Amino acid sequence: MDGEQLNDFQGTIEFNKVKFAYPSRPTSCVLNKFQLTIKPGQRVALVGASGSGKSTVIQLLERFYDPMQGKIFLDGVDIRYLNIQCLRSSLGLVSQEPILFNLTIAQNIAYGKENTSTEDIIDAATKANIHHFIQQLPEGYETKVGMKGVHLSGGEKQRIAIARVLLRRPKIFLLDEATSAMDFYNEQ
Repeated sequence: MDGEQLNDFQGTIEFNKVKFAYPSRPTSCVLNKFQLTIKPGQRVALVGASGSGKSTVIQLLERFYDPMQGKIFLDGVDIRYLNIQCLRSSLGLVSQEPILFNLTIAQNIAYGKENTSTEDIIDAATKANIHHFIQQLPEGYETKVGMKGVHLSGGEKQRIAIARVLLRRPKIFLLDEATSAMDFYNEQ
């Protein structure tokens, strides 16, 4: 694939005067002259009403769309010039509706990451605060979750999705209302 690689990636994110409207609603601007700088290690929460552009910021950072105007930089490099696979492997996204497959819990956590050890899966599940729940299941990590995780609650699905992202160890962790179905204790 073409594009620059992120060598010695630190994780500074900058949105510089970004303007964006979805192609299906070109006259309805979601972001206009949007400015944001996030330094490595900084935790930032975008808070606003539904439709105010919170998810749009994530979609632009992932390059699902490109801005109409303005630029988005990672470590000072315009993301349009980055190798898209390299860019997306540096980002870990958990959305409000996590995608789970009709596989075991262990397979769902390790999905997309070959040769993952049981210890790494358990470590990620522990960090996502789902390990204790999994241990209580009759088949533990070998429990099948059903299509789209039908056998799990919304919060359990979200924590499994968080464990999957933690296992990948991305430089930037993106949560798009990913804790909306969790209780206060697990959201922390």
